[in-house]
Amino acid sequence: MTVAGRYSHLFRPLRVGPVTVANRVVFGAHRTDFAEDGLPSARHTAYYAARARGGAGLVITEAHATHPTDGHHERLVQGYRPEVLRGYRAITESVHRAGVPVLVQLAHIVVPAAAPYVRRPAWAASPVADPVARTVPKAVERHEISAIIDGYARAAELSVEGGFDGVELQCAHPSIVAAFLSPATNRRDDRYGGPLANRARLLLELIGEVRGRIGPARVLGVRLCGDELLDGGSTLADAVELARVLQATGKVDYLGTALGTAATRHVSQASMHIPAGYALHLANAVRRAVDLPVIGEGRFTDPLQADRALADGHCDLVSVVRGQIADPEFAAKARAGFPEAIRGCLSCNQGCVPGVGGPSGEGRLACAENPRVGRESEPDPAPAAASAIQGGRPGSGRWPRRARVAAPGPRPRDVLVAGAGPAGLQAAIAAARAGHRVRVCEAADAAGGQVRLAAAAPGRAEFGELVRNQLAECRRRGVVVDYGTAVDAGLVRLAAPDVLVVATGARPERPAWAGGLRRVVDVRDVLSGAVRPSGSVLVVDGLGFHEATGAAEFLAERGCSVEIVTPAPLVGRELAGTLDLEGWSIRAAARGIAETCEHRVTGAVAEGTGGPVAVSLEHEPTGTGATRTVDWMVCALPQAPRDELYRRLRSPGGPAVRVLRAGDCVAPRRVDAAVADGERIGGRL
Repeated sequence: MTVAGRYSHLFRPLRVGPVTVANRVVFGAHRTDFAEDGLPSARHTAYYAARARGGAGLVITEAHATHPTDGHHERLVQGYRPEVLRGYRAITESVHRAGVPVLVQLAHIVVPAAAPYVRRPAWAASPVADPVARTVPKAVERHEISAIIDGYARAAELSVEGGFDGVELQCAHPSIVAAFLSPATNRRDDRYGGPLANRARLLLELIGEVRGRIGPARVLGVRLCGDELLDGGSTLADAVELARVLQATGKVDYLGTALGTAATRHVSQASMHIPAGYALHLANAVRRAVDLPVIGEGRFTDPLQADRALADGHCDLVSVVRGQIADPEFAAKARAGFPEAIRGCLSCNQGCVPGVGGPSGEGRLACAENPRVGRESEPDPAPAAASAIQGGRPGSGRWPRRARVAAPGPRPRDVLVAGAGPAGLQAAIAAARAGHRVRVCEAADAAGGQVRLAAAAPGRAEFGELVRNQLAECRRRGVVVDYGTAVDAGLVRLAAPDVLVVATGARPERPAWAGGLRRVVDVRDVLSGAVRPSGSVLVVDGLGFHEATGAAEFLAERGCSVEIVTPAPLVGRELAGTLDLEGWSIRAAARGIAETCEHRVTGAVAEGTGGPVAVSLEHEPTGTGATRTVDWMVCALPQAPRDELYRRLRSPGGPAVRVLRAGDCVAPRRVDAAVADGERIGGRL
């Protein structure tokens, strides 16, 4: 089947106001935290350019501030400062070299939680407490509304002067425009409050002023909130009515849609538990009401999903953000007919969500699957000999089936990798990319390590895509993977590699109180099927992440009566960082999973031979004791590095080989750290 036949809608050009986009794939606005001293950085330039070269039809930058009162985090681009022009020109020139138009998103963000950081009250429509931070913003006065409008207009002028093809006004999530539009946060009794016509007045004045500053030759888009999912908040009916009003101005070139607010980020940046395309109904309703192009969004990680959204008439363009974070060549690979080569986003939210955020801006955007995210401006320790996109315009349809590799250093080395988990496979990929000959030996009969087990939990199957993507890349780069082959000193002597990378992972650490109790097992035993608990099960959550909650759901689905106990104030508290906590709470309640917090296990005794387990608990704040009698206990506790091979081969008398290690055998961590380890080690051989 031809590319056009496979994706007959995705790669059609489209006129958007004064510009034509080559295809319908949009790299939509999202926070990166790459700014330095309030200005665009080299990270921004390289990051956006990589997605433009990778075939995106349109690039929209993260939100840039339009007024000094929007200083809600340290790494925010201050788009109202003339000093941004140098960085703007670097971004626009690099994206334009790839033949792709680029817009800047402008916003005045309302984040009362940041007030202690910026040391001034946040501006808002009304003094309505922030639903997350509970802090109260300042209701803007009439002269301050004029300042807001002037700020947008000045920022728009700078955007055009900096070479952008236009601007997108952020009118969703925590923007001040959204605060005016929403009846939940706009309690004003002046001409900016009350019915929608009044609540939309600020936006309409902004549009008039911005269009006047950028002129007719630049794009002006508006991103609306389709539904705030809040009692008394903006609804889809409001969005549809507002869309008609905006079209009637004749000054807007396209509309985008968004779902939720800062208080409902778990639906605006949905994890893998929420199906792709979940927010398309918003774009569909708006598109049926207006003739303007409409951008749809909703966790698209596959080009077929995006093409189907267009084919079914939900939208005119598709925002693919995390999919292009994970693989900058998402569009080019799809267009060339090699979608299987796309390293698809896992929607694990382990790098892109916790990597940014917080009022101090202490992090930067990252990706569990792509360790190069945010580092595109840095020299690649294992650069490819040529871009994966060969000849013609990016996304022209030519993409190599087999990767080319860089000319190696003094000579290509023979590299042996022990372990086919995410760290080992990434080390193999990076080493092969640098031109070395690589063999991976895995003791088990399949790759993946703990990732393979994690993917067995309910709703977590997409997590397994990480290893499938890595194996596909290994095949493309000629990496040999041998299963059922444990690496030991004898094999190393026989293979005689120049370098051995040990990536043997970690092992469960059995708690002292468990003794030899047969019915106290690890989550790995459950997810692998090595044991099949039945009856009542107590899951011990000592990690606060998916290990305990995933096992609990796994067991509940199989008819067990499940309770989770944790010493933390909250079961699965680390899930908040990946926006999985709300979904877990809903599913746990539906499945009858009990939760006992702030209790630690102090002892366990079997009642009879192979019988139930009597468990002693202690309430940590008070020292009060409690007991449970259960059929099984399942432990999700910190692990120990499986580093015996590394230490043995590093000891005197071991084989004469350079020995390195990566992943959990260095220190047990999460998958993003394992992949980053593998990339670093493999790329520097």
